Amino acid sequence: MYFQSNFRMDYGKARYDDLNFSAKDRAILRELGEVVAEIAARPIMAERKELWRKHNDLEKTRPLILADPENGWNEIITPDQISCTNSIAQYWEFYLRKLIFWGNHLDDDFIVEAIFDLPHVFSETPWGVAGSAKHATAKDVQESGGAYHIDPVLEDYAQIDLITRPVLTIDFDKSRYLYNIAREIFDGVLKVRQHSVWYWSLGLTDEYAFLRGMENMLYDFYDEPDNVHKVMNILTEGLLAKVDYLENQGLFHLNNDSTYVGSGGIGWTSQLPAERFKGYTRTQDMWLLSESQITVGVSPDMFAEFIWPYQKRIADRFGLLSYGCCEPMDDRIDIVKSAKNLRRVSVSTWANKAVMSEKLGADYVYSMKPSPTPLASTQMDEALVRAELREGLNLTRNNNVEIIMKDNHTLGKNPQNIIRWTQIAREEINKLY
Repeated sequence: MYFQSNFRMDYGKARYDDLNFSAKDRAILRELGEVVAEIAARPIMAERKELWRKHNDLEKTRPLILADPENGWNEIITPDQISCTNSIAQYWEFYLRKLIFWGNHLDDDFIVEAIFDLPHVFSETPWGVAGSAKHATAKDVQESGGAYHIDPVLEDYAQIDLITRPVLTIDFDKSRYLYNIAREIFDGVLKVRQHSVWYWSLGLTDEYAFLRGMENMLYDFYDEPDNVHKVMNILTEGLLAKVDYLENQGLFHLNNDSTYVGSGGIGWTSQLPAERFKGYTRTQDMWLLSESQITVGVSPDMFAEFIWPYQKRIADRFGLLSYGCCEPMDDRIDIVKSAKNLRRVSVSTWANKAVMSEKLGADYVYSMKPSPTPLASTQMDEALVRAELREGLNLTRNNNVEIIMKDNHTLGKNPQNIIRWTQIAREEINKLY
């Protein structure tokens, strides 16, 4: 099984001890690359780019659809379908087969391009406490959908001056070697880009929870307000230092294209990059995702005092902001609107959709997140799916709407569920637009 990041492969468990690709592996990958290139050349892909561009520029369009099976990919592309033998080649093969499935079977608005994005080989240590024998709990959602308990590392605020920043280590030699292999394999077929997504979110609060523990963190908002501010400032300074490093080293890449730009849609827009762009990607040329779903139980006043000012310091560096994930934004959206670059807002399945429709209007992208629960059953309840989509679409006639299916831990071992869900979404859209 392969761990899936949102709309992309996660290479975290790939083995880099053997970088030799056999002739057979190379032939398999090139053949799959040729299929991807054929799909990318279809006129519908160019049409979708323009549709996403209009959508993200806040021009009125029909609602757009994105469907990511996430861990369900392991039920769609099973081990017996993977023919390569080298570990890295197997990841590449899985990624290409995902693109082919998207292009040939999922009728959403995902864009398949004749591009092979290859991340750098890197590792990163977590936030820690100097001198402590404790190590941060692995931030790893198990492939089986299992849970984990966070063991606090920052046990006492007397240790606050001992907090250590993460260390990012990039293996440039291996990264370059694999990049050259990919260029050889896909020469004349796919454009190869060394294109790393260095973070999922710069929301800060996950990092806080993994330092302090969930229960401690929630009590601290009341019991230790001054120290909460101190730690949030430390986290902010550390993440800004990471951002500076990535920017100064030329490791950022434009994401105003088919890149997934957060907990919502993809990035096509005419409003990025920023003025005076000369080919060197700066933070102001990019989308950013920020969220604080881990503090869903924190009041709006506490969010406004302890969380948002620090998130905004980071968000202000970027060109456009996507905000939110699973947390309902009903009582936070007015706070987050103070970000002048806010463009996309998550409306999770737990949100009050009518309230969010009114608050977002036509000034932001309304990123609707229907429940993935029906897709987890062997036989999906189509009536339930249709009713939820119909209700959401009727409520959002005056919004700039996208419908995002994600957070699937399983498809009930029935890949047809995600295909049929997408068909139903399109049917309901066609009835109204």
